[in-house]
Amino acid sequence: MINKKDKKQFSILYSPFSIILWDFDGVILDSMSIKTEGFRELFKNYDNKLVEKFIEFHLQNGGMPRFEKIKYFYNNLLGENITNEKVNELAETYGKIIEKKLFNKNNLIEDSVNFIKNNYKNYDCHIVSGAEHNELNKLCKFLEIDKYFISINGSPTLKKDLIKNLIKKYNYDNKKMCLIGDSINDYKAARENGIVFFGYNNKIIKNICDDYIERFSV
Repeated sequence: MINKKDKKQFSILYSPFSIILWDFDGVILDSMSIKTEGFRELFKNYDNKLVEKFIEFHLQNGGMPRFEKIKYFYNNLLGENITNEKVNELAETYGKIIEKKLFNKNNLIEDSVNFIKNNYKNYDCHIVSGAEHNELNKLCKFLEIDKYFISINGSPTLKKDLIKNLIKKYNYDNKKMCLIGDSINDYKAARENGIVFFGYNNKIIKNICDDYIERFSV
């Protein structure tokens, strides 16, 4: 049973939009706990209090590329400079840590994935994610969901720029676009590009955004 508020939020998705941009982690794939433990493993040789401060930052900034998070750990918590070469090296190590657990179809979020499978022909669907670009494309192919999206886009390009690039490349009208995401960074990226944002699968973001999808399935 869907309540009146949920029904309104659910139906908003259908009328004005022809282009849906999807965040990936937390919206299509239930991966936050895997990525959180991956960072704990990456920084296991550092002071535990600093690592837990970093984990708090990580959880508050879903959608932020791992490259930016690694920089934050060094620049803001350790007070050390870090080269781009070192950032890339650590990001690659992190990818190897989380890879095995990520590549599991059981991590797919059934509610959103079923909606995508049933409706991808009705919309232009794209993924815009903070996940590393090559890893993301490899993962979507493994999960057999790549066929549902016109493009799959990841970091190190920032999400706001991924959206901007899609608008330019496909000559999209931003009034016909929406982004479905689960973080404040998704919300900000959508606002910066003048497109509607729908929060999903995160009760914290529900208090920030105007439109929130409780669930797709009815």
